Amino acid sequence: MASTDTASSSTSTGTSVKNGGPGGTTTIADNVVATIAGIAVRESDGIYALGGSASRALGSVRDRMSKAPDPSRGVKVEVGETQTAVDLDVIVEYGEPIAEDAKDIRTRVTDAVETMTGLEVVEININVLDVHLPESDDAGEDSGRRSDRVQ
Repeated sequence: MASTDTASSSTSTGTSVKNGGPGGTTTIADNVVATIAGIAVRESDGIYALGGSASRALGSVRDRMSKAPDPSRGVKVEVGETQTAVDLDVIVEYGEPIAEDAKDIRTRVTDAVETMTGLEVVEININVLDVHLPESDDAGEDSGRRSDRVQ
């Protein structure tokens, strides 16, 4: 967890005693950073899903039970006092330029996490686990139909 002492001059969040406000500590839980990063990734073009197949399968069951999706699925974070590192497992859409998508993801995640938490993002590792093929969505719909080749 990140913790910021507002009496410190190196703090980027909170109200400082020097500014006449009350002193105190702000603590940011790891899951807060993971949620922020997950939402930022989902807003990126070219990303089909986050997490591996096992994580997505368990997550879909959890989502149905809780009636809400888990925005931190596929996101792991390490949060220190003033810095954080993020690991992402993503599935990209076929035809998307992966290097450009990765650059966009890093920019979005860094902006979101640093703006909302005041933590410095020092590293974002992106693991591309798979490529989603658009026709794979249609395969389940046609599985009950006979082929036009044979009668």
